[in-house]
Amino acid sequence: MATKPEKSGVSSQHKANLERQKSNINEQIKQLEKQISETKYNKKTQGAIGLYKAQIARLKDKEATRAGVGKGSTGYSVRKTGDATVILLGYPSVGKSSLLNVLTNANSPVAAYAFTTLTVIPGVLEYKHAKIQVLDVPGIVSGAAAGRGRGKEVLAVIRNADLIIVLMDVFHPEHYDVLVQEIYDTGVRINQRKPDVKIVKTTRGGVNIGTTVKLEHLTKEMITAMLKEFKINNADIILRENITPDQLIDVIEGSKQYIPAIVVANKADLLTKETLGDFKSKLSPAKADIFISANIKYNIDRLKDLIFERLNFIRIYLKEVNKKADLDVPLIMLKGSSIKDVCLKLHKDFLQKYKFARVWGKSVRFEGQKIMKPEHVLMDGDILEIHLR
Repeated sequence: MATKPEKSGVSSQHKANLERQKSNINEQIKQLEKQISETKYNKKTQGAIGLYKAQIARLKDKEATRAGVGKGSTGYSVRKTGDATVILLGYPSVGKSSLLNVLTNANSPVAAYAFTTLTVIPGVLEYKHAKIQVLDVPGIVSGAAAGRGRGKEVLAVIRNADLIIVLMDVFHPEHYDVLVQEIYDTGVRINQRKPDVKIVKTTRGGVNIGTTVKLEHLTKEMITAMLKEFKINNADIILRENITPDQLIDVIEGSKQYIPAIVVANKADLLTKETLGDFKSKLSPAKADIFISANIKYNIDRLKDLIFERLNFIRIYLKEVNKKADLDVPLIMLKGSSIKDVCLKLHKDFLQKYKFARVWGKSVRFEGQKIMKPEHVLMDGDILEIHLR
């Protein structure tokens, strides 16, 4: 019995220490952000700013580790189905549920008040032989990435998406910057590709830097200092792209997701010429990819086309041995898919029993080429004949 108060005391002391550490980290981050805001950016100061940003990223990583982010979190769990997954992301009452209902056969609750959607509502858009899973997630607000309104759980869902629809209200263009920042803060980079940078840690020799392009935003001294901020004192690094300090930090952390996005402006049926001009001016330099009205189904078919295009689908036609290929119904795959991916999609045993394949189309040197390795990358319009053991 005497040990219980001690355990309770230790627990309370531990919690107090954690709170002090959190407060200390947040204060350090604020100070660094203040230094960045007060430093005029030029060639002389870009090194210091890059180092400040690396220090902020390291502190945020430390805070996330200390808090055990992701451990024991219930989150929102939705099993991925179909050929791709699209997430509808936006503020509450922007019209996500209405859009889901006109795109798919879902029945998401629709009402003219905030936070109607309390769970993830899935639907399936069937278009041009593709089956696209569309998820309506709860609306997010400023501070979502930091946990406001269960925002962390909502934003965690988008990391597994193949496409994000950033849904805007035409009367609130100011929401764009907030949404993009929240997405950024959760570790997702929209409409970007992973920088062509390779970092290999070594046991000795310091930091060795090789470049194939002229670096305009970084110097070798900056790169070395930023790597050391992340405790990387020995490494070989090759940069094949003129990247920024922020992009270098993303590569060093290695936890970012690069996902395409479409910016959709909803409620276009309520716009006048004056309000349209106001929306466009406030949204500059970013712009909406398409204006729609989920309410009257305006431009919905064009949006479906855009979704299909941005998902980078390719069509693969399957052929049985000694039979003609089925050119009427293609198998829908994502760009960059291999024979291995096709096998896994068709049946879990196909890859295990794979012997070789024959391919007709753009990805081979001659028609009917025999392919032994299932890692062979296919191209749009290829005809595939799989031979099993």
